[in-house]
Amino acid sequence: MDAYDSFRKDGAHREIFSAFGEPRDYWVRSTRERENRVYPTKSLIGFILNKTELNGGWGQKSDAAARLHNAGFIIIDQNDQPIERPERYEHLMEGADRIRLCALNYFIEPARENAAREVSIRAGDLAAAIGLKDAFPNICQALGGEKLQNLAQVPPPTSTEPNPSSSTIFTYTLNSQPEADTVTDTNNAASPSAVNLILYGPPGTGKTYQTAWEAVRLCVGAESAAVLKDDRDALTAEYRRLANEGRIEFLTFHQSLSYEEFVEGMRPSTGDDDLEGPDETAGGTGFRLKCHEGIFKRISERARLDQGESAGTQRLDRSARVFKVALGRRHVEDERIRYGLDNDLIHLGWGEDIDWSDERFDEFNEIFAEWRSKKNPEASGHDGNIVCTFSFRADMQVGDYVVISDGRDRIQAFGQVSGEYYFDPDATYHLHRRKMEWLWRSDEGTDRSRFYPNGFRRHSVYKLNQSLIDWDALEEITFGEDTSLRGKVGRDYVLIIDEINRANISKVFGELITLLEQDKRLGAQNEVRVQLPYSKKRFGVPPNLHIVGTMNTADRSIALLDTALRRRFTFQELMPDPTVLSEDVGGINLRALLSTINERIEYLFDREHQIGHAYFTSCHSRADVEDVMRHKVIPLLAEYFYEDWAKVAAVLGDGPGMAKEHFLESAGLKPPKGMPEDDINGDKFRWNVKADFDFSEFEA
Repeated sequence: MDAYDSFRKDGAHREIFSAFGEPRDYWVRSTRERENRVYPTKSLIGFILNKTELNGGWGQKSDAAARLHNAGFIIIDQNDQPIERPERYEHLMEGADRIRLCALNYFIEPARENAAREVSIRAGDLAAAIGLKDAFPNICQALGGEKLQNLAQVPPPTSTEPNPSSSTIFTYTLNSQPEADTVTDTNNAASPSAVNLILYGPPGTGKTYQTAWEAVRLCVGAESAAVLKDDRDALTAEYRRLANEGRIEFLTFHQSLSYEEFVEGMRPSTGDDDLEGPDETAGGTGFRLKCHEGIFKRISERARLDQGESAGTQRLDRSARVFKVALGRRHVEDERIRYGLDNDLIHLGWGEDIDWSDERFDEFNEIFAEWRSKKNPEASGHDGNIVCTFSFRADMQVGDYVVISDGRDRIQAFGQVSGEYYFDPDATYHLHRRKMEWLWRSDEGTDRSRFYPNGFRRHSVYKLNQSLIDWDALEEITFGEDTSLRGKVGRDYVLIIDEINRANISKVFGELITLLEQDKRLGAQNEVRVQLPYSKKRFGVPPNLHIVGTMNTADRSIALLDTALRRRFTFQELMPDPTVLSEDVGGINLRALLSTINERIEYLFDREHQIGHAYFTSCHSRADVEDVMRHKVIPLLAEYFYEDWAKVAAVLGDGPGMAKEHFLESAGLKPPKGMPEDDINGDKFRWNVKADFDFSEFEA
């Protein structure tokens, strides 16, 4: 959208935007406040994909409006009014998933970009923005649910009553985590360039913020990152940039996390990505199990395939689809096959002499109706003239790949679709055509089994099963070399695992725990690859993927951490550092306050349960310090000592016999009548948090 604004203003990027002409039908609403919040969908997606030809609308998953809709953007008309989602398109996102994405894109992220402390979303406002009617129970459930909290990285919101209602307001805190994690370097020595690193220590010592520094340092280098170390805003901006590029991923481990979520597993799917052949065009019901990649596998593959800044290694676009096309019968129509290969085109005989160029034939139903109207009123949806025409004319997109079959078990060419469908009435055969850019061709051909396990069907054109394609093998066929390993120019990637000790490590990593070792990585001396249990594909961890974890020692001792994980990680301790705090905040010596509290905690409990300095780094007044003590420190101490308030009082310098009561006040309790004093084990006290704190012990 920024690029399109530049095009409107001074003609920048005109080579792409001008190619689409004046927009007509589908528009998208900007998530930011702009002079004009209405943008054409086809132009934006064309700029993102660097294409000047693609289908508009949302009839197919790859169409411009469909891509934006499924990414959580609001499709509108030219007057900024939401367009209702067509019910017949099952590939368009709906329900709670779309509500969450729209809330994130149009409310939470804009507030976060403006450095707001919190953001409020009224259910009725979100419904009006999306164009939903009478859906307030679903909207309120999505806005208050844990999935949105995980998606937006926010704590649970507060909400007004009644709930659910159009008037229900959900308020999210946006800056609680960053404020609690402020930290300065606890080590004077430069950090090592570790492949596997765990930062551990008590809560509030800045572990999460330190992971951001480590991740940026590993991605851009120590020298470039050094200037960002003491500039929180600049470091955060660089971290977000790298995260948006996909080079940094953040994940929090929890007790229910599984291998299937972290690496790969089978999930129900109603999409058509795992189908093969033309039957998919007729639609279907129910669902099928499909192998889904987890975050670890995704970032591992992203790192392995990275081409670096120079993009020296040739790569295929693994998000594109692959179609099998037969240009003619082998040994009978070899001349037709050679014609297509020599003239950079593919041609289709099905569909007879009807010109399918009109934009309405983007839809399967329009092709179906046209064929029955002009050629065969009795034709079913499985007629080859219909399904093959749809695959060739509408489903196939510019940028998709095509393999030219030579029988069921061989291919003789591979290329990329470079042009839209066109009708050639002067051709002597196969009037339906598309321009191609051949990437590889061979008169001898090669075995289909090198990259695809299933024998080819006899249909002239259909889409291959995306999940079965061996892209490494296909790249080797195309470019004549093994490209499965990254080149030396590959950039570094970082996976951040927060609370790494909270999950069952053996369950989550499975057999991949061995692959984390440096000498077991891809390209290393003792390289190890394993066959994954669901996709049945070979997998290894690339050497340019770093893993940075955090561990709260107050939550679980390092001694209890999985032994296999301990052997493969370097551990760096982050402890409370009172020297980073001020000696005078509203008359309070924060250094003395934190040091005294931690000394008493270490005496009564252990050093792993101290209070981190980050709790106080955002304090600028006496009221701020009192707020931290009342709402963070005292509740944390009560949790540490299992509601043993005598020990909490001892940490705070309160209790019977003390000259003053600083934070807690106590009152003796009399035994119930009828209970002998011999049955009472010591004096009993009622403890209360004081309304006004006394910081006299820690005066500046």
